[in-house]
Amino acid sequence: MYQKFFRELEDLPDKETVPLNEVIDHLVFNDSGLIPVITQDVETKDVLMMAWMNKAAIEKTLSEGRMTYWSRSRNEFWTKGESSGNTQELINMSFDCDGDAVLCQVNQSGPACHTLRPNCFYLKVDNKNNRVTVIGNRG
Repeated sequence: MYQKFFRELEDLPDKETVPLNEVIDHLVFNDSGLIPVITQDVETKDVLMMAWMNKAAIEKTLSEGRMTYWSRSRNEFWTKGESSGNTQELINMSFDCDGDAVLCQVNQSGPACHTLRPNCFYLKVDNKNNRVTVIGNRG
């Protein structure tokens, strides 16, 4: 769904500002009230993980500076590192051009994946050989 609000932002000049709460209010959440979030290491630019946020998780992340997601399996907030100690400090948050995805750049402390790998994308597709290879050492 391409929203008029985000279409109008396309025409703004470089460095123009828009109130944050106005942009958040126009984000496109799915039927469960969630939006996908890609988390990237601010230094290496490696994609660490993909998770979900609701509006409250976005606001909590922005106010506390620690990545807080919405756990679909537990149906509750999940602040990265609460149990593992492998925290993510928010450095930058961006929204995509049609307001249906979030990109967060973080300082990652420890492995990002619950498998103790550096990131969650450790299953590499080898389409030519019809195989998937596990990459990245655990912790």
